Amino acid sequence: MPVINSIAAEAETLKEWRRFLHQHPELLYDCHKTAAFVVEKLKSFGITEIHEGVAQSGVVAIIEGRGKGRTIALRADMDALPMDDLSGTEYASKVPGVAHTCGHDGHTTMLLAAAKYLAETRNFSGRVALIFQPAEEGGGGAKAMIDEGIMDRFDVAEVYGMHNAPGDAQGHFLTTAGPLQASADEFRIDVSGKGGHGASPQDCIDPIPAAAGIVQAMQTIVSRNVNALDRLVVSVTQIHAGTTDNIIPATAYLTGTVRCFSTPTRDLAETRIREIAKLQAEVYGCTAEVTYHRGYPVTENHPEQAAFAAQIAREVVGAEKVVDDCDPIMPAEDFSYMLQARPGAYLFLGQGDTFGCHHPQYDFNDDIAPIGASFFARLIETALPVQE
Repeated sequence: MPVINSIAAEAETLKEWRRFLHQHPELLYDCHKTAAFVVEKLKSFGITEIHEGVAQSGVVAIIEGRGKGRTIALRADMDALPMDDLSGTEYASKVPGVAHTCGHDGHTTMLLAAAKYLAETRNFSGRVALIFQPAEEGGGGAKAMIDEGIMDRFDVAEVYGMHNAPGDAQGHFLTTAGPLQASADEFRIDVSGKGGHGASPQDCIDPIPAAAGIVQAMQTIVSRNVNALDRLVVSVTQIHAGTTDNIIPATAYLTGTVRCFSTPTRDLAETRIREIAKLQAEVYGCTAEVTYHRGYPVTENHPEQAAFAAQIAREVVGAEKVVDDCDPIMPAEDFSYMLQARPGAYLFLGQGDTFGCHHPQYDFNDDIAPIGASFFARLIETALPVQE
């Protein structure tokens, strides 16, 4: 079962859809124009059960098969990023400061293409739930849709999704059972001292050395507190203090991110950050307040569904183009919430040697859209065979 001919034949149409979406990016939950485009296409495919406004701008559409059976959900994210599009293409973003630099325009296009094929053929039993989700980029749109009851409301049994993968060979699939992407937490440490004249440090309690001490000590969390075989990233990404050269500030703050693949490691990292901040600040006569936010959980594939998805990928692109035991990566993904709610799997689809996701010159590779759409379609036809 290679790439589906009827989907491949529409490659130019898919390119038009994707490039239109690329020109009109939207942020977080404000994906109303994108959702309207999606709904217009779904209706043109003859799909009649369409639920709009889920988690503000999300869409769930149902395609009925030829008989009774389970409901399997397929998900695509719709939102863009708050950055300029420097791709230089003729279809570059028309919205200043907003760009599809992670390929969600391509993900939406692939799911639309699969929807068109499945609505036309209906060569399956049961139902397909098409989930078009807002706010993956930091907004937790997947959780918001789940909190609004989509898994129970539509009786979803399993859920699948995919993401383009710059740097991996074009048309190759990668996945694995278990952890695939890291959890993502954020922290802020506010250090308080006593401000004053820069020429009289003896009359002040300088928060800057305290902040520097905290940053230095935090480097030992990965190197000295965690097993070397356990993946953990603790990155301080901002330090802010002061206003000019002759004033010792009263406060300083620093922020950062924590990425890992297990709850015990996550707990350890948070505990050590709190301890280090408090005690290092005290060494310098300051105080420190830690605000720690647990963000997206680990994206953890269910073994049975990951193996099934890999088999479908092999049937679409060939066994030599599928890796089913890839190394997990540190970026996070809110599809993790869907995998907590239902069995399922997430895959990467290589798009070749292109700029990476979140790079201002990134652009989705339109050549992989028929491949991703065929994967979705074949997965449904195989998982939900027509009952004779």
